[in-house]
Amino acid sequence: MEFSVKSTSVAKLRTACLVVGIFEGRKLSAAAQALDGASGKYLTQVMKSGDLEGSLGKTLMLRGVKKVAADRILLVGLGKERDFNEPAFRTAACAAVKALKGTGAADATFCLTEVAVKKRSLGWSVEQAVLCFMDGDYRFDQLKSKAADARRHLKKVTFQVADKKDVSAAETAADRAAAIGEGVALAKDLGNLPGNHCTPTYLAEQAIELGKRHGLKVEVLEKKDCEKLGMGCFLAVAQGSRQPPKFIVMEYRGGRKDAPPVVLVGKGITFDTGGISIKSAGEMDEMKFDMCGAASVFGAMKSIALMKLPLNVVGVVVATENMPGGNAIKPGDVVTTMSGQTVEILNTDAEGRLVLCDALTYVEKYKPVAVVNMATLTGAMVIALGHVATGLFSNNDELAAELIAAGERSWDRAWHMPLWDDYQEGLKSNFADIPNIAGRAGGAITAACFLSRFTKAYPWAHLDIAGTAWKSGAEKGATGRPVGLLTHFLVSRAA
Repeated sequence: MEFSVKSTSVAKLRTACLVVGIFEGRKLSAAAQALDGASGKYLTQVMKSGDLEGSLGKTLMLRGVKKVAADRILLVGLGKERDFNEPAFRTAACAAVKALKGTGAADATFCLTEVAVKKRSLGWSVEQAVLCFMDGDYRFDQLKSKAADARRHLKKVTFQVADKKDVSAAETAADRAAAIGEGVALAKDLGNLPGNHCTPTYLAEQAIELGKRHGLKVEVLEKKDCEKLGMGCFLAVAQGSRQPPKFIVMEYRGGRKDAPPVVLVGKGITFDTGGISIKSAGEMDEMKFDMCGAASVFGAMKSIALMKLPLNVVGVVVATENMPGGNAIKPGDVVTTMSGQTVEILNTDAEGRLVLCDALTYVEKYKPVAVVNMATLTGAMVIALGHVATGLFSNNDELAAELIAAGERSWDRAWHMPLWDDYQEGLKSNFADIPNIAGRAGGAITAACFLSRFTKAYPWAHLDIAGTAWKSGAEKGATGRPVGLLTHFLVSRAA
């Protein structure tokens, strides 16, 4: 999909569809007022007929409006003007995208970007609109036997801005959003693939392909390489599966040669049965999404490569299955990590922290300026924050603040959770240095405390995306989060 920005008279715009907003109480937005004046108050007449009251997300398509150059006008309800905030804008934008998909329009001019959103810039509105269009255009049907619907798809969207001096800033926002959207789509594709397709080997192949297309240096460590490095925890999780584990490293070098990199680490459990501590059967199919942390690393690396960001970034993906095979680890087993610390495995379903701890030790070699890991780590995170915010834990308050701010800018939000020493008390073992679980209370926090034992050498943050990485139910599928947050964080670092 192609995106552009214009500032011109909406009534004279030749386009397949003009998208304008209506507030509750039948109050027309500025663009709608311009069309109303040009058409002899036709929009006012439509409002008076009661066909649209301006309720948030409601739409009405008008065709053949006299003295207006556009083929169609799509009226979109914006709700109450005083309450037109970020969720309201996104609701209205997504409703417009859905309505446009039901037409044969190949292009559209989107005027909702002219409407002020509380506490937000024009650039924010343009970026979110682009992401709404790209999300609406996304489909995952490559595994279906029948070809996709042959309906004409929207190919070009133009964003209307009120002032010509704002065009450049809006174009910058649209370009950034398009790069983020490409990364989100990649993360969704990887997350949506089932475990028999998206294996650790497949992820390694995708990393090599990404490297070829975007100039990344890619290295894939095999089982024997990980054994030499002493990655006992990672290999312990992998030993129950017939699929060979892969430790994937992608290096993007856009900054100074000697500049220390930011490192992204992603949990890549391509299917999680829970191992010997097997999960219940209900919704176990969704455990194909247990590699969404890895998918977000792929997505962020693609986004920054498309943007040619002047920054050094290393993306690490620890990929394996967690299976209950005859060689699988057992509750009570003790293994040695790459750091030399020993771990008593009390629950084999707490495997994410086991694969990540060796990766967090491995990345010390880069002397990173910061490390951020992403993982669908704990069900406790879902209980704590639901499906709205990602849980953020960090050993560095400045890094945490950067990530929170990036989440706010991208509207891919995170919430700062405590990582106090008090919570470390639950991680005691009679037989090893540390157990892989504590009690039920504060499970997401104690999981983060476990990881923190391996991050003493650098500023580190952990994003628990168990509640935000995918949706269940009728809209089941990967969300691509937190690619937006990560990309904004890296853009800010580059600046």
